[in-house]
Amino acid sequence: MAVLSVDLAFRRWSDLGIVVLDRALPASSPTIIDPARTPIACEIIPSTAAGQDAGPIDANILAGRLNHLCTERGIRVMMLDGPQAWKSPTNGLAHARVSERQLNTAAKTGLPGMVKPITYRAFAEFCLDVYDALCRRGWRRMDSSDRSSAPQDRVLVESYPYAAWKSLGLAPLPSKRRAKISDLASAYSALRALVPFTTNRPPNHDQLQAIVGGLPGLPLDERNTAAVRIVGKPPRREEGHWREGFIVLPLPPHQPVELRWLD
Repeated sequence: MAVLSVDLAFRRWSDLGIVVLDRALPASSPTIIDPARTPIACEIIPSTAAGQDAGPIDANILAGRLNHLCTERGIRVMMLDGPQAWKSPTNGLAHARVSERQLNTAAKTGLPGMVKPITYRAFAEFCLDVYDALCRRGWRRMDSSDRSSAPQDRVLVESYPYAAWKSLGLAPLPSKRRAKISDLASAYSALRALVPFTTNRPPNHDQLQAIVGGLPGLPLDERNTAAVRIVGKPPRREEGHWREGFIVLPLPPHQPVELRWLD
């Protein structure tokens, strides 16, 4: 089983972080005995292509590329670091979705067209366009923790790398603008010490964020929802717009937990 994780960006193709995460099975064992103890192979996928990489990124073209990659690899779970919907007018919050309030996200997605800070609007609208473009290609926003009833569904899951680091008990990677090479190296080492994984090449900032944000995708695809933390409310259509939606975070390995919901 493999999942695709994307650290979204909309200004330049080179700012995208795209990684395929897969269980690295030893040659001596054709099946997974204990997924939590099986190393993860992270394949960093080039985000740029010859002659088409200056930007800005077209949401429909990006969705087509991601969908094609998943079709080729048989991937059914895609993790996307970016908002999937606007807030519901009835969620009791003034400026945020329930998931954003629970995680105290730096940016908030309010009613359609309203965000905090205002500079976040272009990115938020781009992300919603990517989700919609993928749904037109047969994907759907994750609306339940139960994947057993529809194993063939292709599901979009919202990630949030900053909270993923904290959920694992690790210090979050500083922002791309502030991060030093030493910060990247330290975060990479700390994550590998907690969750054994390999990469086909050293990840940059965007790719490392895609790795940590994509970790809960594997247990989701393996129907192991006890290994993830699901935050927020199910996505739904209201007044012609998608509202709310879950954010899913990884939990530290080998930690006996039950399914956790935050409302």
